[in-house]
Formats: sequence, C-alpha cells, structure tokens
Amino acid sequence: MPENTKRLYRSNKQKMIAGVCGGLAEYFNIDATIIRLAFVLGLFLGSLAFWVYIVMLIVIPEDPGYVDVTPRSSDEPPSAPEQ
Repeated sequence: MPENTKRLYRSNKQKMIAGVCGGLAEYFNIDATIIRLAFVLGLFLGSLAFWVYIVMLIVIPEDPGYVDVTPRSSDEPPSAPEQ
C-alpha cells in the first residue's frame, strides 16, 4: 500500500463527542464545523443522520498516530520511567 494513501480515522485532535465529524473534516480537508452543522441539520430534518453517525462511530477506527499530551492532575503520583 502506498505511503501517501489517505485513511479515514476518527479524530482525536478535533473531537467533540467521538471524533467522527473531526475525522471526516480532516479527510476532506474542510472545517469540522461544517460537518457538525450538516449532522445537526440532518437530525432536525428527520433524516438518518443519527444512525449514520452511530454506524460511523462503530466502523471508523480511532486515529493511531495521535498521542494525547494533556497534563496530569497534581494529585496523581508520578509514574516510574520506562526502560
């Protein structure tokens, strides 16, 4: 498989609920707000947007290349360094 092949993943960087809309936005290189508005509009218009979102949540894998670097809370003991 060529290295420059685009893959669809759930986003960890642009995540609001589960990262589905953020992942679609990264894949299509558009703003995630547009995708989110389309899903919300679809919900209000009575379409199958809710079920499409649920299926995509189950089917699309989470982005394996993203590492979360959120700081720990001060009450957690420091972890032992890995060797």
